[in-house]
Amino acid sequence: MNQDSRMRITLPSGTPAEIQHVDGSTRGLVVFPDIFGLRPLFDDHVARFASEWGMTTIAIEPFPVSAVGRDLGADLDGRFAAVSTLNDVDKFRDLNEAADATGCDSVAMIGFCMGGMYCFKAAATKRFSRIASFYGMIRLPETWHGDGQGEPLALLRAEPAEAAKVLAIIGNRDTWTPDPDVADLRTTGVNVVEYSDAEHGFAHDSTRPAHRVDDATDAFRRAKEWLSA
Repeated sequence: MNQDSRMRITLPSGTPAEIQHVDGSTRGLVVFPDIFGLRPLFDDHVARFASEWGMTTIAIEPFPVSAVGRDLGADLDGRFAAVSTLNDVDKFRDLNEAADATGCDSVAMIGFCMGGMYCFKAAATKRFSRIASFYGMIRLPETWHGDGQGEPLALLRAEPAEAAKVLAIIGNRDTWTPDPDVADLRTTGVNVVEYSDAEHGFAHDSTRPAHRVDDATDAFRRAKEWLSA
């Protein structure tokens, strides 16, 4: 792998992205971060997925200035408020442009938290060979409703063949994915794996109190196997 190939780029839409190419790879991976967006944590994930999974990997910024009008920084309240202003059409465009940027014949997708929710939605684009959603919201939270926001379950139900390509990693103590929502998710054909006693965000950020080392290791193993199939 060419270690010099990791870089920040700007997609044609103007959205920032972090990409690392893997020489000779025919598989790409698009990463949709959590609500805190593209930051060193996801730069590291890009490097790790590229190195350990052998996929040319790219992560996109969920809240580009061109979409929300300002740099949201670490303002969590501002980020939560901004979700309702996002438009699925714009996010799907960014995901498609990111997939194109990998230059790979086959492109998968992985996302976390809010990014996991967009994994469910993105199945409807038919762009991705396989998708892994880590604790994505199955229904739009009430405060995230907006004119451009579609419901994840509705988009999955519209494309059952694509829903079958999705792996959902969920903690059974996650308040963002309550049991009734998980039951409805299963009816779409999505493959669901639940981790006992795991809370929201248990896998991708080791600094979180909810982080569970063994479950995180197993979840990423399952994701790699799923996305590589």
